[in-house]
Formats: sequence, structure tokens, C-alpha cells
Amino acid sequence: METFDQIDKKILKVLQADARLNTKQIAGKIGLTVTPTYERLKKIEQSGVVKEYVALLDREKIGKTIVAFINVSLQLHSKPLINVFERAIVKVPEVMECFHVAGNFDYLLKVVVKDMNSYQNFLSNKLATIENIAHVQSSFVMTEIKQQTAYVLD
Repeated sequence: METFDQIDKKILKVLQADARLNTKQIAGKIGLTVTPTYERLKKIEQSGVVKEYVALLDREKIGKTIVAFINVSLQLHSKPLINVFERAIVKVPEVMECFHVAGNFDYLLKVVVKDMNSYQNFLSNKLATIENIAHVQSSFVMTEIKQQTAYVLD
């Protein structure tokens, strides 16, 4: 793990709030001049802590009204079959996130689709075609209470 001082953490906090800011704007927010801010920002980027810069879309405004969390259990747990599942699931665009978890299920998927017909299509024509799935349990989001993308930096 990289170690960052308080100034680096300020830069990361500013970037998490608005990645569109240029170096001069970031420098103004953290109380440094442009050159040292630029050098610190490059060091941070080269460390790999900043994975990428993206735009976060409002899913409702782009017509994605259904969010489902899906618990998946595999029939068999051999490494080759786990690899098959994982390679297949990363190719499915409706799957926004996939976690290999401990507990009653093997994987937790976050799936976002347009509507219930789209969900049915996803379930029948995409998820059900992946071999070695034993059980699927879906939970649908009724209200989104909190969504956060910024990490707290100690």
C-alpha cells in the first residue's frame, strides 16, 4: 500500500469530488502552487491509486430503472469451473459489479437494467446460459438510500 501524506490525501479527496478539475484548480483548493501540485498528482497517478477518470451517470435519466442484487451459488467449486464463471460474467454488460463472497452464496452481482422485461431477458438468456450455476436469488432495490463513490482517507 502506498503511503500518502496529508497533502496527497487532500488531492485525492478533491479528485474524488470532481475529477474534471485542472491542476491549477486543484492547487487552489489544497493551498499549493501549480508545480508541486502537478508533481504530486503525477506521482499519485503513477502509483496506480487513481485507476481511471470517469463520468458518473444518473441511471434514472438514462432509463435504467431496475437494480437487482443477485446471489449466485455454483454447483462445483473447482478452479477451472470458477474461472469459467468469472470469465463469462465479466462479459455481461448488465452486471455492473461482481464479488466473490464468503457465506451462503459464492457470488454477489449488481445488475442494472431498463425494466422487468430486460431483467427477465438477462436472467433467461445471459445468466442461465453460464454453466455450473446451482442457485440464483434476486433482491430488487426499491429505494436507493445512499450511493457514494468517494473513499474516506485516514
